[in-house]
Amino acid sequence: MSVRNNAYVPEMATIEKIERETNDVNTYTLTFKDKAKQKDYSFAGGQFNMLSIFGFGEAPISISSDPQDRNEIQHTVRKVGGVTEALFNLKEGEVLGMRGPYGRGWPLKEAKGKNILVVAGGIGLAPLRPVITQVIKNREEYDRFELLYGARTPGDMLFTDEFDHWQKVKNFRLLFSVDAVPKDQRWDHNVGVVTTLFDQMSSTPSRTIVMTCGPEIMMKFALKALLARGFNSSQIFLSLERRMECGLKKCGHCQIGEKYVCSDGPVFPWAEIKDIPEIVGWK
Repeated sequence: MSVRNNAYVPEMATIEKIERETNDVNTYTLTFKDKAKQKDYSFAGGQFNMLSIFGFGEAPISISSDPQDRNEIQHTVRKVGGVTEALFNLKEGEVLGMRGPYGRGWPLKEAKGKNILVVAGGIGLAPLRPVITQVIKNREEYDRFELLYGARTPGDMLFTDEFDHWQKVKNFRLLFSVDAVPKDQRWDHNVGVVTTLFDQMSSTPSRTIVMTCGPEIMMKFALKALLARGFNSSQIFLSLERRMECGLKKCGHCQIGEKYVCSDGPVFPWAEIKDIPEIVGWK
């Protein structure tokens, strides 16, 4: 097998821009050095790439950019380990490896003509950002959109410079919550875990698709609250995180039951995974 046809060999990509989102989160704008690869590259919101930092390793990172923008690829990354720490040491203009995209994305086709409820926690907003950009660009294809977003503090919220734009979109409603507010930060919204926003939301089970991503403990309690409000298991889609090393359904590190998170997911309908022993305790 030639290197060019080896699915494990990454393509070279240039860091065009680095934007600081929070103290420990950056958004990296990348382009392939191979312009033909850049032109041909496409992805669906919810999919991920494997990013390689030479000499340090590889990590699966969700794509956070607009799927309709073929000129660049964005990844929003939290510094939480050796590979991501090495990534944070790179500068604009430097090169890393990238292969993908992998996995199953969010059900935007199924959501056409329906309401969408997004429940996100912390860095979990990053893989849901492509959903927001897609709904905005194709607004007539979807009904009401509601975002419930929670973070540890106001300073830990992502994409805050985009909130005003999102708020102005027709039939878009945004609700925010934080766990705590430092004395030096102003906050005019809810204080508490993101599920405390459920009493304020306008979304109902009628003709609604739910998409949620964040810490598993958050998704577990969000799931319980949604089911208690009458949402059924086929309406709720979750993005799971597991140790994904190959992205090709080969190594087995991300296997849960008979499912491989890297290829069968990372986005799953709750109906598909609710009886898997590792997950069944969420109910």
